[in-house]
Amino acid sequence: MSAHASASLAARPGVATPYGRSLLGRIGFLPALLVLVVVGMSATDPQFYGPLNILNILRNAAFLTIVACGQALVIIGGGFDLSVGAVVALASVVTAKTMALVAAAFPGNDALAVACGVGAGLGSGAAVGIVNGLCVARLKVSGFVVTLGTMSATAGVALMITSGIPVYGMPQSFVKEFGRAQFLGLPTAIYVALLVLAAVVFVQRRTLFGRYVYAIGGNADAAIVSGVGIRRHLVGTYVLSGVLAALTGILLTAQVGSGQASFGGDRMMLQSIAAAVIGGVSLRGGIGRVEIVAVSALFLTILGNALNLLHIDSRLQPVFLGVIMVAAVALDELGRRRKSRV
Repeated sequence: MSAHASASLAARPGVATPYGRSLLGRIGFLPALLVLVVVGMSATDPQFYGPLNILNILRNAAFLTIVACGQALVIIGGGFDLSVGAVVALASVVTAKTMALVAAAFPGNDALAVACGVGAGLGSGAAVGIVNGLCVARLKVSGFVVTLGTMSATAGVALMITSGIPVYGMPQSFVKEFGRAQFLGLPTAIYVALLVLAAVVFVQRRTLFGRYVYAIGGNADAAIVSGVGIRRHLVGTYVLSGVLAALTGILLTAQVGSGQASFGGDRMMLQSIAAAVIGGVSLRGGIGRVEIVAVSALFLTILGNALNLLHIDSRLQPVFLGVIMVAAVALDELGRRRKSRV
């Protein structure tokens, strides 16, 4: 098979051979766990299926889904983004600070304050993504090392801006009419997550960018020979990851009513990677679907909620996440070994 054919094959996310079998196997793995947890909790604790708890689960799953979609794109392209949790915090404080300053300078002009704040928040995420992408694509530094460094730096900047104190002064319309608003009984964050998910699915299936990301993660050398611009596409994945993490920070800020440097953190970063891996995204790159990642994010949120309702010690909860991640990676590796023997 020629290099061009190899890249074309890797660029087709729907190809039926090894990837198709792996995807089908993982699709069967996730719903089984999801149904098991839901049925078990429904029989154990009536609070689990209460309306307020269900809304809480869906809202938290929406936040994780948005971050995990960006994380999945980076991993599919063969990278890692450890900075997403810190970007959530940075975007939160930048958004709140900007809104407060603009609202004070232009009293009564809420639309301007909100627009400037959201733009600044998304811009901060894009800026971190550009730094990550350029270091990985141009300087050839490991994505793990680069994003580990930017994670620390970004979290430090967020703390410097706030001195550890929540930022208030945002327009109440942003908080009440957007962050805490509900449409058809569902929080705004859920609709935003669905729009993001639909957009990323479209990018993966219908755009050259999406196909090239699969090709780069599957076989970078073949992609280069085929004329794929690896640098700009790799930078693009990190920028999208940063922007989506920033969007999550903005949504959290709108819900809580303040910008906080404590948002996101290591927990959001670990959960986003877990959602991607459990959802079938290969750590080797080139394989994964964000719609399955969304199901994985819902599963992780339900699992965390169930552990809280069962009063499981918070120190033990990461153990469950770790076991599930190891199991998912082990299944992926076993699947690869079986295919290599064929």
